[in-house]
Amino acid sequence: MDRRRFVTATTVGLGLAALRPAIAASGKESAARGQSRVIIDTDPGVDDAFALLLAMCSSQLHIEAITAVAGNVPLELTLPNALRMVEIAGRTDIPVAAGARAPLLRRLVTAAYAHGENGLGGAVFAEPKRTPVAESAADLIQKIVRKYPGEITLITLGPQTNIATALNADPGLAPLVRSVVMMGGSLSGGNITPAAEFNVYVDPEAARIVFQSGIPITMVGLDVTRKTTLTDQHVATLAAHDNPVSQAAALIGRNSLAHHRAQGLPSGPNMHDSVAVAAFLDPAIVTTEPFYVDVETGGELTAGETLGYRVPHAPPQPPVRGSAPLLGSLKSSPILRERPEPNAHVALDLDAAAFFELLIGRLSAGA
Repeated sequence: MDRRRFVTATTVGLGLAALRPAIAASGKESAARGQSRVIIDTDPGVDDAFALLLAMCSSQLHIEAITAVAGNVPLELTLPNALRMVEIAGRTDIPVAAGARAPLLRRLVTAAYAHGENGLGGAVFAEPKRTPVAESAADLIQKIVRKYPGEITLITLGPQTNIATALNADPGLAPLVRSVVMMGGSLSGGNITPAAEFNVYVDPEAARIVFQSGIPITMVGLDVTRKTTLTDQHVATLAAHDNPVSQAAALIGRNSLAHHRAQGLPSGPNMHDSVAVAAFLDPAIVTTEPFYVDVETGGELTAGETLGYRVPHAPPQPPVRGSAPLLGSLKSSPILRERPEPNAHVALDLDAAAFFELLIGRLSAGA
């Protein structure tokens, strides 16, 4: 399929959220087990590796699949890194699929400067013995969501390319997705540009498709993840426990701290992606507010910026406006949305102590 079709294809509107109560009843089998069915879409990545290990150490989750995407490093590295984490956790029952090698319309920009050339801060592990499933990430996402309508939460830890690809290939998919918990975006400035958070910056067109899909979204962005700096004490605690997960996390953390110091950075890495997983495991860790969130895709300096429109409890609510028209134009300022309705719950505060207690505690205990 032509990559440009992914941006122009019509996605399911917000009104389809009204159908969710009817399909939610199909979740009885999952609810009876006391587990939540999830697919984790990821671009490991130091913090992705921690997040994957946290998820696989959490009995509340039934992980239906892990899907890899290019982002922090190219797919040639994110895919084997995901396979390595599955093997380390002893969770070879989880299928791993290869996803997009590049954003929908843009050239890939990576973050090797933060994650090291191999994505794991320079920590070296054996080549994975597992191989990915034959299906693409987008195809596997569609297959699983349709198998368990109303049950699947997508926990997205990288650019949204795989999710947007699945949504646009299957226009009836969005109302079947239970929710998206997204590490991405920011209402308080970016980390790769002053405007944009990295995951949304890499593929803003894909992020916009997801935000406009009608799927209930929890946006866990830099507003809270900046408060989660990994320290030497965290690594020492992990290293003190003798199990594969804890030892692997300690090795990755130790190397990432060394990489940050070699780059002259004043502190260790933030555990961005682990916050998204933790927020799903224990929603009390974050405080959220409803917003209408949209993504800037056209700005030369602001592409990837997530703009949050706080929706007041009482009207009147001003419309969402486009930019002022240029001189000589006969057009007026476009009204992009007459009345914005919330499409995301945005995390604005975090209990950092509770987060690290959950993260370090579960990794120390192992899978």
